[in-house]
Parts: sequence; structure tokens; C-alpha cells
Amino acid sequence: MTSAAEAAEGPVLWSQEVLGLRAVAGPGGSVRLGPPGQDWDTLLPLVEVTATGHGRTWSGERFIDTAIGERLAYRGHETVQDGEWRCTTIALADPVTGLLAEVALRTCPGAGFLRSRVRLVNEGGVPLLLESVSSLALGGLADGALGGLTLHWADNDWLAECRWRRSPFRDQVVRLSRSAHGHEGRGCFERFSQGSWSTGRHLPVAALTEQAGRAWLWQIESSAGWRYETGEREGAAYVALFGPDDAHHQWRRTLAPGEEFSTVPATLAGARTGGLDAAFGQLTDCRRRMRRGHPDHTALPVIYNDYMNTLMGDPTTGKLLPLIEAAATAGAEVFVVDAGWYDDDAEGWWDAVGAWEPSGRRFPGGIGRVLNAVREHGMTPGLWLEPEVVGVRSPLARTLPPEAFFRRGGVRVTEHGRHHLDLRHPAARAHLDRVVDRIVGEWGVGYLKLDYNINPGPGTENGEESTGAGLLGHHRAHLDWLNAVLDRYPRLVLENCGSGGLRMDYAQLAVAQLQSTSDQQDPLRCPPIAASAATAVTPEQAAVWAYPQPHFTPDLIAFTLTGAMTGRIHLSGFLDRMDPDRFDLVRAGLSVYKELRHRIPDSLPYWPLGLPGWEDSWIAFGRRGTDADWLTLWRRAAAPGDDAGDSTRTVPLDHLRGARVTPTVLYPATADASAAWDAAHGRLTVSLPRPDTAVLLRLDARAPHPGRED
Repeated sequence: MTSAAEAAEGPVLWSQEVLGLRAVAGPGGSVRLGPPGQDWDTLLPLVEVTATGHGRTWSGERFIDTAIGERLAYRGHETVQDGEWRCTTIALADPVTGLLAEVALRTCPGAGFLRSRVRLVNEGGVPLLLESVSSLALGGLADGALGGLTLHWADNDWLAECRWRRSPFRDQVVRLSRSAHGHEGRGCFERFSQGSWSTGRHLPVAALTEQAGRAWLWQIESSAGWRYETGEREGAAYVALFGPDDAHHQWRRTLAPGEEFSTVPATLAGARTGGLDAAFGQLTDCRRRMRRGHPDHTALPVIYNDYMNTLMGDPTTGKLLPLIEAAATAGAEVFVVDAGWYDDDAEGWWDAVGAWEPSGRRFPGGIGRVLNAVREHGMTPGLWLEPEVVGVRSPLARTLPPEAFFRRGGVRVTEHGRHHLDLRHPAARAHLDRVVDRIVGEWGVGYLKLDYNINPGPGTENGEESTGAGLLGHHRAHLDWLNAVLDRYPRLVLENCGSGGLRMDYAQLAVAQLQSTSDQQDPLRCPPIAASAATAVTPEQAAVWAYPQPHFTPDLIAFTLTGAMTGRIHLSGFLDRMDPDRFDLVRAGLSVYKELRHRIPDSLPYWPLGLPGWEDSWIAFGRRGTDADWLTLWRRAAAPGDDAGDSTRTVPLDHLRGARVTPTVLYPATADASAAWDAAHGRLTVSLPRPDTAVLLRLDARAPHPGRED
């Protein structure tokens, strides 16, 4: 085994002190990424590539130990400054195939994150059929301490998003007798997407943490297939991040001589202390820096949407006008007419959509009357749109060319009564451009909720391309189209929605301003989603429903509003039918939110009770700001067999230990909540006397008086 000291005889090509990583050129020119001081064999080649005829050196379920990855040798590197980002590109070459791999490592000085992307160029003389390419691969983690390592990952589903789980690393990656067999195991812990709902099964985010507080956290930025794996290599942990591949996504890419391919980006964030909360703080910082700039990220207007538990896809002028007036009076600043505004079909709109023309039956005299009413009440008008689909009964299904749709085996894909557009085709893109130019340019709509309610499977075949390659091509064309829309209408706000949070990835969120986090209609099921949303999206982009109703108790009205204050309020409900006391409770909540929202974009999330379980009675979510903390706590009725029905809960806040903290109840006044601070132990004791209540607290902290404990 070659030691790290021997490997260090080659140059250190790149290093990141906060993450504690460096890329080193070792014997034979191989370049590997990992912590300093690790044995060379615990580290992975900087890029792992499988190609037909060039597989792995050790067969199994892993996508590491690839023959091409082992052969790639250092050719050169350069570092350039790109605004606040510093980018080091390391070039590697395979002497057998002539494949060039350029690995771009991007970070910001002093930050605890790294973004990586790989560009491949075929400099050889024959085509190369790619089957998988890593975006980021590193090893040497937790060397010799795997028994104290914890694995964290998130399951995701419709109505049940962001459900984090944790397990000892050794429960998922079992200890084997390496010395007895002379080989590593063949398996790993992996998660991957399936089809075009990138988060339909899991989030593309996961982490490893050590008991001492060190954490490594990663995300993959793709709506067209992703996979990560972690396992053991020579007594240390490794992580390898991929976009789509052949085995899981039917992705293959023929790289002819002179052609190139770039992977999807991946991000690694980490912290030496502070555990998962600190790592999520670093990832939140990275997400804010990598996304497209937009004024909505700091303005954070209150959005009313007529759909959830209210009109549910059945808008009319008569139903909307009283809601518009009530929403404006309550304090909403954007009013979105959701699904159904285009419905003029006697057989229903689901399988007839595509033209996106307003319904004359629903809006006598035109939809302009509704949009003008929104503006007259001081709000920005918004509309729902599902741009990537065309219903099977829509005239567009016949007038657009066959090549403008997803096809497999020469047959147009049909899913749940819809066809799927391929935005690489100019006719598909021109159609959507005409729709947006009419809605935004002519009607003056300033907000588009872009939904995505079907999963058309692994993708589309255009000529000889693989199905997964077609999906990746469409995905990149879709992002290009979204960027072009914002180039034309720079103040337009785009909400990314995929049946709630089923396409909640940072390929989309680097472009769109908001993310729908769920379609959950039960207010008592919303807290674990709302509290965990900041693991998937920055708080200022996380749209959380608040749907107070006239029949709700004051506690339940405050409960649904308090949860939405963790990020972006998506208000709904029949506000026009409320009695004055209930309406004032809604208005008071929006007023509180407007006072604190300017602090959200520079705050960092944390979870003092840990990431919530789906059935947890007490849930806590905090935001750490520059001058105060904001803490949201929910108390739900105890689940069957749960003895956590107490009306008080002690919340550890170690980062405030020793400080003089003044807790203030911001909302609601009706929950009878109270909070007491124990400075010596860094604990806040919160009382919520009744179940199914919530409270938002502000925690102002000052240094203690010398020689005195408060």
C-alpha cells in the first residue's frame, strides 16, 4: 500500500481548508481527492467512468473502481477567479481510449463547500459509448472510525416530502474480513431517482456525520436522473456522486472522436464541528451563491393561491372576486389563479390542456376582469401553468410535429392522458414562448406557477440516442428555456412545482425563484415537511401552504400560519367567509411575517430537536440570524403509543449557551405559549398547554454580565 506521504511526492493540485480536502497527483500520474494524511489506496480516482468495453476492475454494484478511472493520468491544471468563485480545472487523460477528462472544482474562499462538474472529450480515433460518469468522487473519510459514522438520507413522496432517516453506517455497510478475502465488498449504500420526477422517491441530498461533530453533506443537481453511493474502501468511507447512468436511467452516450459531454453538477458541503446543522448552513450558503439572482429572493411577498383546500381547480370570476378582496385586506401581495382557468371542455380539462387560453364560460367578458381586480387591490396577478404537457385531446397533440413530443420505439409517450413536449424541438419551444408572451407580455401576469404532474418514464428517443440521454437533453433545454423567459421578463417570478415537491432539485432551483414543498392538505401533517424543507431548498425559496378556514378553531388557524412563516407563505382558504376574529388572526400573522421576512435571506437553518420524524409530537425549526434567532415549535397530539404528550419541551440551544437570551412570543398570542431560558445549560423550556398548537419565538441574545450567570 502506498502511503499518503509517498503520494504527496507529487504536487498538491488543489486544496480546501474548511472541508479539509486536497487533490494530489500520485504515482503514475493518478489524481485523487480526499483528506490529507490518508493512505493512497483509501482514495478514489478523481473521475470514475464506465464505458462499453471498459468496465470495472472489481465487479459489483459499485460504480467505482473503473478501468478508465484507474488509467486517467494528470495532464495539467489551472486556477482562475470567476467573480466570488475560484475554479480549478484539472485535466486528465486516458492513454488507451484517448479520453480527456476536465474536472472543474469551484469554491469560494473561506467557504465550506465545493461544486464539481466533469467535461469529457474524446481525443481518440474511435467512438466511446459512455455508461456512467461521476460528477464528484472522494475517499479517505473517517479512516479507522467507521463504527462511529452515521448515514443520513431523505425519503420523498407525494404529500410526504423531506422525511429524513438516519442509521449507523455499519448497519448499511457491514464490516467484512478484508484481510481474509483480499478484496473489498461488492455492495454499497445507494439512492437514485427514477424517471423525470427527480425527487419522487428520495432527495438527491444525503450526509455522513462523525460523533465528534464532523459532517459531509452532498447534493446532485439534476432533474434527469441522479445516483449517489457510499461505502467502504480500504477501511475508510468514500462518496461518489453521479448524474444519469445506464443501469438505473437507461442513459448511454456515444462520444464520437472530437465530441464532448459534461456531467450534471454536484456539491459537497461540510463542517469540522457542528454536525449536520453546520453542514446544512454551508450548503444553504452555496445554494444562495449558485442560483440566478432575482429581486424575489429578498422581497419575499406574501402569496395567495386559490387552489389548496379552496377552489381546487374550479375558479370563476364570481368565486375569485371576493377572494381577491379578502386576500388583499389580509395582506397578500401576489394573487395566483391556480389550475382550471383554461377549462372550457365539456369532458374536463385534464387531458385537453396545452393551448392555455382562458375559459369564456368561467370568465364572462374575459379573464382580464379578474387580473385587473388583482392589480386594483394592489397585488401582482399570477397564473398556474403546466408547460411541458399537452393533453391527448388537445388540438396541439395533432398540430405539433411528432418530433416535438417524447417518443420511445417510434411511439409517442402517453401518461395519465398527457403527452410530454421535448423542448429541444423548435416547434415545442416556439409554442411555449407564444404562451408566455401572451400571458406575461400581453396580460401583464407577474407570477407563473409551473407545475409538473406526470412522470413519463425514463425519457425519449430521438434517432439513435438512448432514452435517458433524451431526458437529459430535454432537461437541459428546459432549463435554457426558463432562463430565456427570465431574460425577457427579468421581474417575472417562477414557482417550481412538481405535484408538490417531486421535482425539488437545484437544477430547477438555481433558476426558479420558489419551490412548492408539498401538496399536503392536512394541516396537522404539514409540520415535518415545513420544518425539513430547508434541507432541500433555501428558506426564502420554500413555499409552505397556510390554508386557514372559517370553521377552523383559532388554534388551528394559528397552527397553519405559523408553519408557513418558516419560509414563504402560500396563503389559501376561504378568507372571505371568516368572522372578524378569525380574519384578524390571519391578518396579524401576515403582519408578523412582514416584520421578520427581511431577515430570512441571510439566516441559516438548524434543528435543535433533530430533523423531525413523520409522527413526532414536538418539532422544532430554527433560523440563526446576524442579530437574533427565530424558533418555530409545533406540538401535535401524541401518536398512538407515544408518551410525549407533555405540554412542555426543553430545547437545547448550545450555540447560545452562556448568553443572556430574551425569548419573545411573536405569534400567535392565542396559543398561551411561554418560554424560559437557562443560560448555564443553553436550554430553552417552551410550554404549549394544548396539543395541535404552534409558536414562533424571537430569541435575542446578549453576552452575559462578567462574573454572573443568568
